[in-house]
Amino acid sequence: MRDDEGEDPLPIELGPVSNGEFNPLPISPVARETVCRTRDAIDHQASRLGVSRRSFLRTSMASAVMLMTLDACSSEERASRGKPAGGTLRVPESTTTTSTPPSTDFVMDVQTHFLDFGEHPDAFDFGAVFPQTACGESDAQLCYSIEHYLEEIFLRSDTRVAVVSAIPFAPEDSALTIEDMERVRRIADQLCDDGRILMHGQALPAYGPLDVQLAAMEPLVVEHPIAAWKVYTHAPGQGWFLDDHDASRPQVGNAFLDKVREVGPPIVCVHKGLAGGSRFASPVDIGPAARAHPDLSFVVYHSGYESSQREGPYDPDGSGINRLIRSLSDAGITPGQNVYAELGSTWYLLMRDLDAAAHALGKLLVAVGPDNIIWGTDSIWFGSPQSQLDAFRAFEISTEYQERYGYPALTDEVKQKILGGNAARLYDIDPFSNACEFSPEDIMAARQALPLRPASYGPRTARAVQTLASDHGWVGF
Repeated sequence: MRDDEGEDPLPIELGPVSNGEFNPLPISPVARETVCRTRDAIDHQASRLGVSRRSFLRTSMASAVMLMTLDACSSEERASRGKPAGGTLRVPESTTTTSTPPSTDFVMDVQTHFLDFGEHPDAFDFGAVFPQTACGESDAQLCYSIEHYLEEIFLRSDTRVAVVSAIPFAPEDSALTIEDMERVRRIADQLCDDGRILMHGQALPAYGPLDVQLAAMEPLVVEHPIAAWKVYTHAPGQGWFLDDHDASRPQVGNAFLDKVREVGPPIVCVHKGLAGGSRFASPVDIGPAARAHPDLSFVVYHSGYESSQREGPYDPDGSGINRLIRSLSDAGITPGQNVYAELGSTWYLLMRDLDAAAHALGKLLVAVGPDNIIWGTDSIWFGSPQSQLDAFRAFEISTEYQERYGYPALTDEVKQKILGGNAARLYDIDPFSNACEFSPEDIMAARQALPLRPASYGPRTARAVQTLASDHGWVGF
C-alpha cells in the first residue's frame, strides 16, 4: 500500500519505499492509520476553507495536517503500550488553516542526485525503484532529468545549496558522471549566478589497478571544481575498508586517503549503512581512519543506519548507527572532531517512527555533537525534499528521553546548524537565504546556452590510453 493511493498523493510519503540500496519495509500500523486519518482531515479542511482537495494539497497546510496526524497516531500507539513519548512533532494549530510562506533559513543539502538518461541511454536504470518515478512523465526515466532535479530541489523546497553526489556505479554504467554534474552546475549558474550547486568527485580505489585510480584523481580535481570526494566501500568492484584493517581485502584505503591529502580537497564522503547488509558498508573503519588522518574530514553518509534494524538506546554491540558510535568511541574520536554524520535517506525513513528517530538523532548529538551533523536527503529519489524539511523542523526529542538517555534537546538553533550551518562551515561557503525563481523554459534556455561538446572523444595522452586499456575507461568519471 502506498500512501498516495488514489488520484492525488498526500504531502508526505509513509508507505513502503526504498532508495534502491535496501528492501523497503511494509507500512507500519501507525503510518497506515496516519494515512487514513490524513485523507479524511484534508477533505474536511479543504471543504471548510471552500477549496478543492487538490488545491489544498498544494499548500503548506496539507503538510501540517499530516504531521499533526502522525504525531497524534504515534501518541495513541505509545499510550496503548504504556510507553512514554520519545520523539514528537510540534505543529501549531494555525499552520493547518493558514498557509505559511517559504522559510528563508539557509538550507544546504549535501546528498542529491539526478540521472541523465538522455546523455546515457544505455546506463543502468538506477531510478526504476524510486518514488520520483511517479512524477507524471510518460517515460519514467525523464523524472530524473536535470530539469526535474532543479525544480524539485530549488523550486519545490527551501533548499538553497545542493551537493550533487556520485552514485555507486562505474562511469561506463552510470547516468550521473562528472560531466553531468558540470552541466547542472553551469545551468544553475546561468539561472541563479550564486554557486548553489557543488560537486563531488567520484573515486573508485578498489575498481581496477590502484596506481591508475589514484593517478586519475589528479586531472579530476584540476579540471573540475570538486568540493569533496565520494566513495563507496562496498561497490562497485571489491569491498574494501578505509583503514585497511582486513588483510584479506584490497589494501587501498590508506593510499586513497593519502592521495586525498595530496591533491585535496580534504573532505571524504563515504557511504556507510543502507547497503543490503554488506559488511563492507559497515562504519567500523571510520574511527580508526579518522584517528590516523586527523587532517581529513570524514562525512559518513547515512550515518551507518540500517533500515532493517529499529534504532533504540545506544548499544555498543548493536547494529545500525550504534556501529558508527562504537567505532568512534573505540578510536577516541570525540564530538566536534573530524567525523560528521549525514542524514540522507536516514531521516526520510526515521521520520515515520518518531521514537526511533529520537534515539537516532539523540545518539548522534552525543557522539559527534550538534556541530557535526549534516543535512542530506538523497533527493531526488524521493521527489522534493520539502516534506523531509517540514518534518525535521517540527521534530523534537522529548524531555523524558533527554533525562533518561542523556540526549541533548533538539532546539531550533541546533536544527539550523544541522540544516545548513554545519555544512556551510565544512565546505567553507557563505550561507545565503535568497531564493532563485525560474521556469522550465528558463532551464531549457540555460542548457542551450552551454558550450558545445568537443567533436572528438577518446584518450589524448599516454596515461589516458593506459587507463582506458587497463580498466575499460573508468577514468571517465
